[in-house]
Parts: sequence; structure tokens; C-alpha cells
Amino acid sequence: MRTDFETLKTLASYSINNLKENKVIEFDIDHREALIDAMATEYGVSFATDEDVRDQAIEEVEEKMGDMVPEDITESEMFNHARKEIIKSFNGENIGGLYLVESLHQIATRMSAFLLNCDLIDDVFGTDEDIHAFLVKKIRNFSPKKN
Repeated sequence: MRTDFETLKTLASYSINNLKENKVIEFDIDHREALIDAMATEYGVSFATDEDVRDQAIEEVEEKMGDMVPEDITESEMFNHARKEIIKSFNGENIGGLYLVESLHQIATRMSAFLLNCDLIDDVFGTDEDIHAFLVKKIRNFSPKKN
């Protein structure tokens, strides 16, 4: 399965559902879609999608080849090599096909701060440590196929 911004939105929806069901956050249901988009955008800082990797690999090939870029750039050996190197830079760490740009601990810290500062969320319940641990557990178990 190829990942893109929709995968980040699925992760955001999954996170919001779990946070709401476990009474960690309260928000106006009318703001749900906006909250999903905002959270997915924030997750986008922490995760790279297949689409991001592809775009970065194309950019690297274009930098190296200049005006001599082949039409079928994504079929080139140079593109495949660049793509593999980019993926290797993530140390093979991924969750649900999303590559971790930051550690899971850093992601949970980032998302905890997002929850506390997001204008779309009315209230957040629990200690910082509890919210952090909850996010680590839920993010670790994310699978776009199941969610």
C-alpha cells in the first residue's frame, strides 16, 4: 500500500477517535474534519509518506542530471537508488507504511503539545505523561488497513 496525505488523515482520524473514546479530549463535533486536517498536517512533520519519498528522490535525480532528466524518471536506476537511500535514512522505521522522521517519543511529545494548543479542541484531560504514553501506544498500533 502506498502512503500519502490521506494516510496521515487516516492516522489523525484514528488518533482522534481513540482520544475521544478514552475521554482524553473534548471537541465540537462540527470541527471534526478541520481537526483531522490540522492533526494530519502536524503528523506530516513527523512522518514521511511514500509520496514524500518519491518527490524527494525525483528532486535528487533532477539536481544530479540537470537538463538530461529522462521522461520516465521513476523507472530510472538513479531514481531507485535515491529512493532506497532516502528510505535507508529512516533506519527502516515505519508505522503503517509511514516513515518516522522523528522518534516515536518525539512524535508523541509533538502531538501532546498539538492537543494542548489546538483551538479546535475544547479540553484535554490527563497528565502530560499519561497523554504521551497513550499516544505512543496508539500510534505504535496504527495500521491503515485496519483503521
